Amino acid sequence: MESPHAPTLIFSVVQSGTTSVAVIDRGVNNNIRPTVRAPRASKAKLVQVGVDLLVALAGLLVAAIVRPGGSDFVIGAAILLVGWAAFMGRFRLYASRFITRRSDEIRRILDSGILATASVAAAAFTFDLEVDRLWLAVAASFGAIGLIGEREVMRRRFATMRAKGELQRQVLLIGDNLESQLLAKMFDEETHLGYDVVDTIDPTRVGNPNELTTRVLQAARDADAGGVVIAATAIEARHSNRLIRDLIEAGIHVELSSTLADIDPSRLTVRPLGRFPVVYVEPVQRHGWRAVAKRTFDFTLASLGVLCLSPVLALLWIAVRRDSEGPVIFKQSRVGKDGEPFDVMKFRTMVINAEEILAELQEDNEGAGPLFKMKDDPRITKVGAFLRKTSLDELPQLFNVIKGEMSLVGPRPALASEMSAWDEDLYGRLRVKPGITGMWQVSGRSETTFEEYTRLDLYYVDNWSLVVDLTILARTIPAVLKSDGAY
Repeated sequence: MESPHAPTLIFSVVQSGTTSVAVIDRGVNNNIRPTVRAPRASKAKLVQVGVDLLVALAGLLVAAIVRPGGSDFVIGAAILLVGWAAFMGRFRLYASRFITRRSDEIRRILDSGILATASVAAAAFTFDLEVDRLWLAVAASFGAIGLIGEREVMRRRFATMRAKGELQRQVLLIGDNLESQLLAKMFDEETHLGYDVVDTIDPTRVGNPNELTTRVLQAARDADAGGVVIAATAIEARHSNRLIRDLIEAGIHVELSSTLADIDPSRLTVRPLGRFPVVYVEPVQRHGWRAVAKRTFDFTLASLGVLCLSPVLALLWIAVRRDSEGPVIFKQSRVGKDGEPFDVMKFRTMVINAEEILAELQEDNEGAGPLFKMKDDPRITKVGAFLRKTSLDELPQLFNVIKGEMSLVGPRPALASEMSAWDEDLYGRLRVKPGITGMWQVSGRSETTFEEYTRLDLYYVDNWSLVVDLTILARTIPAVLKSDGAY
């Protein structure tokens, strides 16, 4: 039996180009009975589906050229193609929230391919079809390789379009505190994420949960927003539970921040703890076999680098020697792991009295925080300018790696004088060895602010793994090639 005072909210929400009408009827049990028309698939999603099918089909045809598929090839190819498409949908390969990370996308593509291949094998066994097994393996391999490559191209294409302001999701941001401000700033600066905040609502200014729900739904309708991002620390639990339930019933996508900034999602496990879903944060393993593996990797690669680059090192030695007076190798005391000092080695790129001139140039510092940067630094020699532009001045640091003072990948080796400007958090970067390259070098280089440089260093320390090192090394070469001379 309904309460005579139970409110009935009728609202219209525009989502993905389709108007969805929902009726919320609150009875004594506070049940919600909505009527929502499912939104049409976006144009970008339909394009993705079509391209996936064409690529998978191309893989089947190429496989047929390499290896005949048997007398029932057409039936087998049809089952494989339809099965692959079905399993790709089943594994949420057309829902962006499930494939944010490349590794997740690749795993889902492979899983769908394996199941599609198994479907063909099962059909061949059940109905006695003549489908060549080798063709099936080749077709599945070509299809997987093609889909992975095509998905990477599409991923970059979509990122480029979002960076230009296209394919943006109109969302509401719930919250008006530091966390919500950081979220808004991130969405504004990192347009490739594809979020366009069209309105911000402060839940603390709303008296009760019903009023908050009404206001958010009205704002979503007015702004044609199909999603809501909630800053978890900005809303009371009694408001958030009701709001989330109502928005989901209304067909609006809801995302709740975890309050855990700069922690790799692979370290997070959501599990039930009584009535609460809690997030367990996996600790970073820097010791044991992982430490041995990293040291072995560093020593081996650095040694091979010195061996292979020895002719280049000799030529650079001669060039620096003939260009200006002073030692060829510049040594400077830096802070290493656990605060231990060591001498970092570089090819000298400045005049011999550079440190004395530095004090006179502080007013022209273009860097952020304690980092000194100057576009036309008069202390840099002619050969030094070339070495810096190409990052070849860093090559002697391979010897630091061999000696165990540095790693190939790690935080930038800091000067002791810079530490006076550090906050307490930044001292955490001393838990690992400094590196020749690192996250800040491949994520903006000289344009990186000191705040961002700090965040990236700490992100690396907190989320280190061998895979992260390999990823950064792979990104270093393109970053150097795009260098403006301030690597």
